Amino acid sequence: MKNRPFLARISNWIVFTVLTVIVLALIISSNILINNLRNKEAERIKVFATAIKIMQGNQQTSSETQELVFAILTENDQIPTILTDENKKPFIFEGSSRNIPQEILENPEELRKLIVKMESNYAPFEIEIAKGDKQLVFYDNSKLLSDLRYYPYFLGLFIIAYLAFIFWFLRTIKKTDEGYLWAGLAKETAHQIGTPLSSMIGWMEIMKLETPDSDGVKEIEKDIERLRTISERFSKIGSVPELNDMNLNATIKENFDYLKTRISRKVDFSLNLPNYPILVPHNKILISWVIENLVKNAVDAMKGQGQLQIWMIGKNKNILIEVKDNGSGMTHNQARNAFKPGYSTKKRGWGLGLSLAKRVVQEYHNGDIKISQTEIGKGTTFRISIRK
Repeated sequence: MKNRPFLARISNWIVFTVLTVIVLALIISSNILINNLRNKEAERIKVFATAIKIMQGNQQTSSETQELVFAILTENDQIPTILTDENKKPFIFEGSSRNIPQEILENPEELRKLIVKMESNYAPFEIEIAKGDKQLVFYDNSKLLSDLRYYPYFLGLFIIAYLAFIFWFLRTIKKTDEGYLWAGLAKETAHQIGTPLSSMIGWMEIMKLETPDSDGVKEIEKDIERLRTISERFSKIGSVPELNDMNLNATIKENFDYLKTRISRKVDFSLNLPNYPILVPHNKILISWVIENLVKNAVDAMKGQGQLQIWMIGKNKNILIEVKDNGSGMTHNQARNAFKPGYSTKKRGWGLGLSLAKRVVQEYHNGDIKISQTEIGKGTTFRISIRK
């Protein structure tokens, strides 16, 4: 099984951790800032309550003090406040409330609810006046502070959404680069196979002239034709193939007949097709490649012996093709990564077969391919779904 280098995985976790710490730090610092603003507003209300106490006192004050008290009272143009007696009954005289909508002041029930709400947020300031009487100053957050209360959460969501977009963008670029890489590799492979293949075809023609009825010559000719098909498969990767073939039954049957003679005889290989034509536009060469990949993976998983079945059925608007084996099965992690480029559970192999199969089914045939069932020691079922 091939994995990314340890240091690469560590560096990814470091980046993730740093970004997470930054988001958390911004949220925490924003909360600290808001708490500081709350404390500042509480201090302002304390000064405001002291000014009310001085204003209602009977002691003689200088004109400068009176001007200062008046400035303190009128300076509060943001924080909602209301003055009540010690029984929480609000005063209605001018200046007893600040920054409270008139419609609430004129509605006793709404005003009572507002006082209850204020008390649930902040304890009122108590003012002792003449003759032992007391008054209470209720207050609440200013509009600015109320709006800022949700700011850390919006900021956190925005940062998370931005990071998700960056992740998606970089992932898209990576997939595009991988697509160009696999396409280039496939076309180069087709080119490299083409040169010796042309020579082999020439030598085959000479051998047919010398021993035209030889069984060996006929089998070699079949394998050369197979090499020609493989070369054509690779040449089609990276370009948009034509979906000219229609009878999917014939494609699957032909592929089954070829594979059956070339896998271990200890594998009980069976095919179940509908008894009516399945007409689906497809590319015969590429679909055969997908089936061949799945069959070879199944044979490897069974270590050359076991039961292998191919089923094809029509379901609603889709055609389902299932390749089922009773081999070693997969773990959840293996099944989740099976279609990723470069991932392989084999000691030998590039991990490209299932990745290319997925590309053929999804991008070229607008279908889907997945592992519909797998269990360790009991086998695996791959399912291909193509719209009719």
